[in-house]
Amino acid sequence: MAKSDSFFIRASTAFNGTTYAQSSIDLGAYVDALGKSVLRIHNIAVQYGGPMDAIAPSLGVAEVNSFQLTTQSQSDMVDVTDKSLIASGKLQVISGSNAANCTPFFTDTLDLAPQHFTNGYLVAVEQIYLGVDSTDTNSEGIGQVGIVLECTVESLSQSAAMALALSQQ
Repeated sequence: MAKSDSFFIRASTAFNGTTYAQSSIDLGAYVDALGKSVLRIHNIAVQYGGPMDAIAPSLGVAEVNSFQLTTQSQSDMVDVTDKSLIASGKLQVISGSNAANCTPFFTDTLDLAPQHFTNGYLVAVEQIYLGVDSTDTNSEGIGQVGIVLECTVESLSQSAAMALALSQQ
């Protein structure tokens, strides 16, 4: 199996905090199942909000801002039993209920990520999808979620590449 040097794919999805939002990531330059070329995602890094977004939790809240990376378009968040899920995670914000007790607590979690697997995650479809959602209408000041994927391109036999592509659609 031929391997390439690793490279990075970057994407972001903006959202309003009230509805699920999704954007597609074109992998056509890297993936060609008929030509035996597939993408291996080794690592994912996630950025919640833009560089200047002020994360401002409301008093007395426990909110979640979630992302998912899938091989199929989705209309809502999915869990790990969905075969299209490549990665998912969340930023959870908890704040006290009054001004005297309002020190917020933040935690981010990668529920599922390519770096959790020995050999990363193989992708044989030409589009993947970055979906985001929030449990709060103001999304705690976060207007987008961005990702950086560390990837390589590899060759598989044509039948293996096609079988993988069909399983991810």
